[in-house]
Amino acid sequence: MPKRVDHDQRRAHIADALVRVAARDGLHAVTMRAVAAEAGMSLNLVQYYFDTKAQLMHAALQHLERQSHARWSARLEGLDDPGSVRACLEAFVDEALPADADSRTFRLVWTSYAVLAMTDPELAEQPFVEGPNRLERQLTGVLAAAQAAGEIAAYLDVSAEAARLLSLSHGVGTSVLVGQRSAAQARYVMRYHLSRLFNDPTPPRAPGPHPTVVT
Repeated sequence: MPKRVDHDQRRAHIADALVRVAARDGLHAVTMRAVAAEAGMSLNLVQYYFDTKAQLMHAALQHLERQSHARWSARLEGLDDPGSVRACLEAFVDEALPADADSRTFRLVWTSYAVLAMTDPELAEQPFVEGPNRLERQLTGVLAAAQAAGEIAAYLDVSAEAARLLSLSHGVGTSVLVGQRSAAQARYVMRYHLSRLFNDPTPPRAPGPHPTVVT
């Protein structure tokens, strides 16, 4: 009998190959041929699944998004109180920042794609903002639950707060990628924001200064 092909698995394999090329060489170095070589496939086979590089790059972003959400869920499952709204947001912060290899790859590829999409019409045509919009809606729901439970102020606009939290995570995450601050400092900034949002009487303690690089 002929071997049955799992097309979803094959698409994921190709997306993983793109991510490896992008993380290693930069998103500007990604070509269909480079991804095919990284995946150990023929160029024709990659093109069978993805007509254009823009489609392939968008599929890779969606693949990374699903992996990031899975890691967020895993963080929640490991908590003593996984149903806590505050714990859910703290787990989001920890996943959003490029503090380990997986989250750093996600942030690097996502940021690189965003920059390229600003000047590349083909990339801009892809529904790039659907991912951030989905996450923003999810955070809005989490904050609405916190508001209903009386954990955050009733006067707050939870949709605006969700947009602010997501935008802050993007900006602070980028500052880690470019070496402006350490992952620990970035985590403090995000936890400080959450402490203000939840009106904590005692803010988190700031970490030590970022070590100076001597050349």
